[in-house]
Amino acid sequence: MDIRILSIGTLSANPLWNERSPVRTGHATTTLIQTQDAKIIVDPGLPPQMVQARLAERANLTPQDITHVFLTSFNPENRRALELFENATWLISPTERESVGIPLAQSLAQLAQSKQAADAEGRDLPEDEQLLLDHLTKDIQLLQRVQPAEDTITTSVDLFPLPGVSPGTCGLLISEPTTTTLICGDAIPTIQHLKAGQVLEGADRKAAQASFQEAIEIADTLICGRDNITQNFTANTPQKH
Repeated sequence: MDIRILSIGTLSANPLWNERSPVRTGHATTTLIQTQDAKIIVDPGLPPQMVQARLAERANLTPQDITHVFLTSFNPENRRALELFENATWLISPTERESVGIPLAQSLAQLAQSKQAADAEGRDLPEDEQLLLDHLTKDIQLLQRVQPAEDTITTSVDLFPLPGVSPGTCGLLISEPTTTTLICGDAIPTIQHLKAGQVLEGADRKAAQASFQEAIEIADTLICGRDNITQNFTANTPQKH
């Protein structure tokens, strides 16, 4: 078993730094898990060329070597380089896939009706609606390819649901003989959030707090969704509200 960070992520705006609006381009922490029978990329959040470079620099691998890509959520900041891994199996939690897919399909259907009406009248859609239609179409195409993950991806790598930031946010629990590592996604975004016992603003707070507590109770090591890997120094510490 080999676990390594390919790229450390960041929040576009971090309230713990007194930031209330985006000041940078947010992207997820990207992790590589290598087992005897799988090479798994988690949350390829940087642009494709950057993820490809990190993969070569940090692990001497190419995108063709990757067997699976797992998304802790369908947030665009978690999947910018998804299509780089054309030969891999793309996975997401079944709950996240369903909770994202239904509203995407509804929104696309509404815009498609508007497009049909505009075509019938011989006019173009307003530019903003056309851009949204293109965006939704691309998201639907990606989501259709992403498969609902089984509870176990490979030996010692299991799904660990962490709802709150989104209904289906889901981490990966990696079990080794003497330690457990949890890839947290945005359930624990940064080490500062971990220390402060705080979850992301805008989350379903009750669910997010429960997920936070479960994460720190089960894992020896945590990989934060927008930060580095860290030892779990807060195990059994009550969360702040």
